[in-house]
Amino acid sequence: MIATESLSKRFPRVTALDRLSLDIGPGVTGLVGANGAGKSTLIKILLGLSPATEGTAAVLGLDVATSGGAIRERVGYMPEHDCLPPDVSATEFVVHMARMSGLPVTAARERTADTLRHVGLYEERYRPIGGYSTGMKQRVKLAQALVHDPQLVLLDEPTNGLDPVGRDEMLGLIRRIHTDFGISVLVTSHLLGELERTCDHVVVIDGGKLLRSSSTSDFTQTTTTLAVEVTDSDAHPDGTEAVRGALLAAGITLHAGVEEGLPGAGHILLVEAAGERTYDVVRDTVAGLGLGLVRMEQRRHHIAEVFKTPAQAPEPVSERAAAWAATAAAQQNGGGSHGS
Repeated sequence: MIATESLSKRFPRVTALDRLSLDIGPGVTGLVGANGAGKSTLIKILLGLSPATEGTAAVLGLDVATSGGAIRERVGYMPEHDCLPPDVSATEFVVHMARMSGLPVTAARERTADTLRHVGLYEERYRPIGGYSTGMKQRVKLAQALVHDPQLVLLDEPTNGLDPVGRDEMLGLIRRIHTDFGISVLVTSHLLGELERTCDHVVVIDGGKLLRSSSTSDFTQTTTTLAVEVTDSDAHPDGTEAVRGALLAAGITLHAGVEEGLPGAGHILLVEAAGERTYDVVRDTVAGLGLGLVRMEQRRHHIAEVFKTPAQAPEPVSERAAAWAATAAAQQNGGGSHGS
């Protein structure tokens, strides 16, 4: 779907992209990096809107340097910034964008109705956009990117400004773009957890350079660690510590520290799984203490853990990227998003 070779973009005082070489196939691909990593610059080059300083890039087999117009006919684009006219309705705007993409009037209106229904705006389609919430505006931007039935959509920070519920709904819509319609997606984000849940493939860039490109499953490999979460009880106000002590007494190996669990359910113990016996011991221990077992599952690495510190990362990362990853991991942990 997308291929770049030694792609660079230099401005007078900054290098936005530095010899970036990528191959992105069909499916849902996440492009992740700290703010200023070069994500939006890459999208502008792929759309033929900004020339590269050096190197080559192709989208759907078309050279971005010479076929920008043809690329934009086949690609949908959802910009990061607020760019919607406040005094027209969603229907008027999306029909206009469909006409700009070459659809006849009747087809544009039919596609607009279908697309607005898909993004959940059908009932509100005749209201002026200026009265929309941030989430509704994001859905309008998504609708105009889809209305001409593109082969590929480029979504630049589509969850910006959304609350947690709005983010989840947007991520669900993004996933359905591919599963329901077969349209490939390149979505940028600085939130690692979003891409972990949504994408088949993840590309990480830092300072305009490729840090890592691999399938999401490679990032989130299953570990031999069990995540165990229990409820508290009157007899054991701190159920987690009661289970910890009992498991240690039973000869079970535990990893240092605990993680935040679901609200009201305590913490998550990280238990080394040494065969099927470990599961039986954990189950019997929790039951023997009269506690409730919220979950016991094989833990997976979160994408954020790949970038905890420069020393731990597969490739050297900048201090900015390390700080960004630490912040992203904290956000993810705070949201109780663990396991898989």
